[in-house]
Amino acid sequence: MASSDLLFLTISEAARRMREGGLSPVELIQAHLDRIRETNATLNGFITVTEEDAIASARAAEQALRSGEPPAPLLGIPIGVKDTYDIRGVKTTLGSKLFNRVATEDSAVAARLRAAGAVFMGKNQLHELAFGATSENPHFGNSRNPWDTARSTGGSSGGGAAAVAGGLCIAAVGSDTGGSVRVPPAVCGVVGFKPTFGRISRRGMAPAAFSLDTVGFITRSVEDAGLLLNVTAGHDPDDHSSVARPSEEFTRFIGQDIEGMRIGFPREFFYNTAQVEVERAVRDTVAVFERLGAVVEEVSIPWLERSLDVSTTIAIAEFAEVALPLLRRHAADIGDDVREVVEAGLAVPATDYIRCQQARTLFNRQLLDTMKGFDALASPMSPIAAPAFDNMTAVETKAGPRDARDILSHLSRPYNQSGAPAISVPCGFTSEGLPAGLQLASLPFEEARLLKIAHAYEQATGWHRRRPPV
Repeated sequence: MASSDLLFLTISEAARRMREGGLSPVELIQAHLDRIRETNATLNGFITVTEEDAIASARAAEQALRSGEPPAPLLGIPIGVKDTYDIRGVKTTLGSKLFNRVATEDSAVAARLRAAGAVFMGKNQLHELAFGATSENPHFGNSRNPWDTARSTGGSSGGGAAAVAGGLCIAAVGSDTGGSVRVPPAVCGVVGFKPTFGRISRRGMAPAAFSLDTVGFITRSVEDAGLLLNVTAGHDPDDHSSVARPSEEFTRFIGQDIEGMRIGFPREFFYNTAQVEVERAVRDTVAVFERLGAVVEEVSIPWLERSLDVSTTIAIAEFAEVALPLLRRHAADIGDDVREVVEAGLAVPATDYIRCQQARTLFNRQLLDTMKGFDALASPMSPIAAPAFDNMTAVETKAGPRDARDILSHLSRPYNQSGAPAISVPCGFTSEGLPAGLQLASLPFEEARLLKIAHAYEQATGWHRRRPPV
C-alpha cells in the first residue's frame, strides 16, 4: 500500500490490516512520522513530536503481533495528545511559555490508551491555556486548517484537528470546555466527540473550568470515536468528577439501522448567527435522516436563548480562578486575548456566578426534559465555516458581520452546561470548499445510541471520506 494511503486510514481499518498481516505497525508509524516532517511546519499540528518513543512503541507492537496473542484494541495506532495532558517523560506546555514540565507519569487517559496499545506521536498544538476558540497562539504559532492554510482550525484543540484531518495521526485526544473538541473537527472536516461529563477521568489534565472540562476525541470516523471511548471510560476514585458507571461497549449498536428513532431540531438559538451555506448543509440532513427511516421533528427549547450568557459567565469565572496565579506573577507572558479573559473572569461578582449556576440548573432541566422525547437533538456545530486569519473580526453571517472569536463556540456550549454527550460529524462543504459540521447530542450516558445515529448518517453521506488538499 502506498504510504499516502496509510495516512487516511481509520482506526478500525488500520487495526484490521495489522491483524491480517498486510500492514506492519512500524510501516504505519513511519509513514505518519514522515508526514509530520513534511507538513507540520505548514499545519502546526504538533508542539512536540516524540519520534524515538513512537518508533520504539511501533517495534514493540510488531513483536506483540508476531507473538500470536490477541492484539490490544489500539495496538500500533498513531495518536496525538493535546498538550494539556501528561505523558510520562514528555514535557507539558499548555500552549504557554510559562510551562515546560516533564511529566513523571501518564495522565489517566494516556495510561488507558497506552494499555490499549496506542502509539503516542507527540503533543498537539492548542490555544494558550486551552481557553480560546481559534488556536491562535503567540508562543507556538497558529494551527492551520488543511482545507485552506490561511484559515483557522477553531480551538482550543486545533492542533489535534489539523493533525487528524491532515494525515499526521489517525486520532487525537482533546479536551472540551465550551466546544474545544467539537468545533475544530467541524471546521476541519473530521469527527469530534465529547462524551458525558465525568465519563472519562480528568486526572493528569490541566484544568480550564472545573465544572465544564471534559475529555474528548478527534477521529476520522464515528466508529473510531466509540473505539477510543471503549478503552478510556471508567471510574477513577482519584478524580472527584469521575462517575461510577457499569462498563459497556459503546460501539455495540454501530451499523444498526435507525428506523423509527426520533431526531429533534431545536428552532431557537442555533441558526441566529449561522452562515447561509452552513445552515443549508445542516438543514439538508433532515432528508437524509428521513430516508434512513428516522422521525424528524422541530422542537422548542426557549431557555437556549439565555444559555450563552450563563455559560460564558461560569466559564470565564472558573478559568480566572485557575489562571489567577499566573496573572499575578507573569501577566506580561500571557497572550493578550487570554489575559483579557482572565481579567474579565476576575470581575465577575460571586453573586453573578451563583445566579448563573442556578440558571444552569433550570436550563438543564428544560433541555434534558426535552431530550427525553428524542433519541438525539440535531443542530449546526459551528455557525460559520473556518474563518480566515486576516478576517477574524468581520465574518459575514445572517446577523451581519461578527467576530469569529466570539461565535465559533456559541452552539457547542449548551451541552457543556448540561454535561450531555455530543458529537460533530461532517455534513457538507461550502462553495469555497470548507467543511460544515452537524452536531448531534443525546441524554447523559446514552453515548452508544448517539454513536449509532451519527454513524448511520455518516455512512449514508460519506462526507468524512474527503481528503484536504494539503
